[in-house]
Amino acid sequence: MNTGHDGSLSTGHANSPTDMLSRIEMMVLMGMDLPLGAVRRQIASGIDILIHLGRLRDKSRRVLNIEEIAGLEDEKIILNPLFQFQEEGEEDGKIKGKLICCSRELVHKEKLLAAGYGKEVLFHQNAER
Repeated sequence: MNTGHDGSLSTGHANSPTDMLSRIEMMVLMGMDLPLGAVRRQIASGIDILIHLGRLRDKSRRVLNIEEIAGLEDEKIILNPLFQFQEEGEEDGKIKGKLICCSRELVHKEKLLAAGYGKEVLFHQNAER
């Protein structure tokens, strides 16, 4: 992620998007002595989207949250929740549900627009996906 190239994909293990950010901070700080603000600035500029997969009580794995890193405010990383898994019940022992739009608009659209994607793929308020 520190080379400046777009398109990196990585896996980390955490219990939520917020927890993942804390773990990244800790991993960096374990390796070198840097100010926390500098670490957070690098994380905020190097990561665009966090996709949180989790295991449900029926042992299935689902995407539970999709959150955008919206930037920094007072040296804290700001997350913009885009989608959240909502349970709708169970059927034959399997949890049913879907990702619901959090009625938030994508803050950083520049990369999608530069890649040729138009307004049809951008998130709009009150849109259910």
